[in-house]
Amino acid sequence: MIETGQEPVFVFHTESFQSKARGCSSLELLRASGAEPLTVSDQVMATMAATKTPQGILAVLPFPEPIPGESPLILVLDRLRDPGNLGTILRSAEAAGVGQAITVKGTVDVYSPKVVRGAMGAHFRLSILHDQEWDDLERELEGRQILIAEPGVQVAYYQVDWTQPTALIVGGEARGPGEEARALATSSVTIPMRGGAESLNVAVATSIMLFEAARQTGMRDRALRARG
Repeated sequence: MIETGQEPVFVFHTESFQSKARGCSSLELLRASGAEPLTVSDQVMATMAATKTPQGILAVLPFPEPIPGESPLILVLDRLRDPGNLGTILRSAEAAGVGQAITVKGTVDVYSPKVVRGAMGAHFRLSILHDQEWDDLERELEGRQILIAEPGVQVAYYQVDWTQPTALIVGGEARGPGEEARALATSSVTIPMRGGAESLNVAVATSIMLFEAARQTGMRDRALRARG
């Protein structure tokens, strides 16, 4: 949080958190950044925190401004319902260098506690637009190849040119991409599997495709640098 330049509005901590070496150093960093941590009882912390066993510190921050990154890849999440899956996907998207993640209306709240915990800080480093309408997305994605991920199609994810401006649409766990996504898509991609499973977990499948995009983009950038 501190490393990303985010300034908390409030910081609360317990005495036991402050008594630990790591907790003490964290509070020192927060004070150095201008924050004024407040000490609360364990009971108050348990009431404020969403977890059964709070770590002893809680911060309130403003929503980050969704400023797109330089990557040509946009990730669109269409009505995912599981907060653990969404958090994992956001974490992978940030790690793979995705320029922006967009959630469509009907997707689980991107700022729900379970999503935030699962994303492991991605909210502070990844540009995220949430609760978007398909009509707005059509304009946002204009000029890009628009791919939807689904099993059983002919085009494998590694056959796609991910170095061009691309939007990858990932559908919900139960039904996959909706009709609006299919209407926008220019192609469908899949992950070939050799075993007997019908499909992969949506977070696993999305991570595989995002890191293929990162691999291709990295190879292109290295080739351009080599040419001088």
